[in-house]
Amino acid sequence: MAVYPLMPKATASWLVDNTTLTFDQIAEFCGLHPLEVQALADGEVNAGIMGTNPIMNGELSAEEIARCEKAGNTKLKMLKSDLPKPRARAKGPRYTPVTKRAEKPNAIVYLLKRYPELADVQVAKLIGSTKPTVDSIRNKTHPQWNTLKPTDPLSIGLCTAEELEKAVRRAQRRVQREAKAAGKPIPTFGEPVDAIPAPPAAPAPSEAPEETDTHKTPGLDDLDDLGADDEDDARANG
Repeated sequence: MAVYPLMPKATASWLVDNTTLTFDQIAEFCGLHPLEVQALADGEVNAGIMGTNPIMNGELSAEEIARCEKAGNTKLKMLKSDLPKPRARAKGPRYTPVTKRAEKPNAIVYLLKRYPELADVQVAKLIGSTKPTVDSIRNKTHPQWNTLKPTDPLSIGLCTAEELEKAVRRAQRRVQREAKAAGKPIPTFGEPVDAIPAPPAAPAPSEAPEETDTHKTPGLDDLDDLGADDEDDARANG
């Protein structure tokens, strides 16, 4: 992915005025067309633009400029910055389809019953609701309280298992810290998200119980056993 100066045209204007770099070199470094650079040099566009020094901004070094000035076919290389890249911020609350919005109160009931250690703010963030709504459901003052039914938010896609587990772990640590600070017994918690039970392992072939087939054809050994049984019966009755 190509990286260009923060202010391409201002940087190009400075390079035009303070170096002997070609228009092609400046255009490629700044992500512009050579004709745009030429127009900047001639004052046909952006007249009076204040140039930005890429050396002061940490985008170029004087040695790199001097190297490329000696050979017009070389490319300027942007300096690597040690500054952290800005994080992309969420633009707003998560969008919930209209068909699922009515399920939000039911999902809140489920979370409050299943994970009472969750704070109202955490529940509201997971479900995409508000803190007053969560508080009214927790206190049973919600207008629809009598008709609400607990619904797992994972099953209807209101949050992910990863998000829920992270929130529950954080809430559990908070509860444990508060108990420790108050000198109370530190509570323990199980798994925050119900795991799907694994299917039972099939027995190994050698451990499988031997089946008895009552309809199989008797072998020689079986016939000998039957004859011995008949002789025993005859002696007992004789």
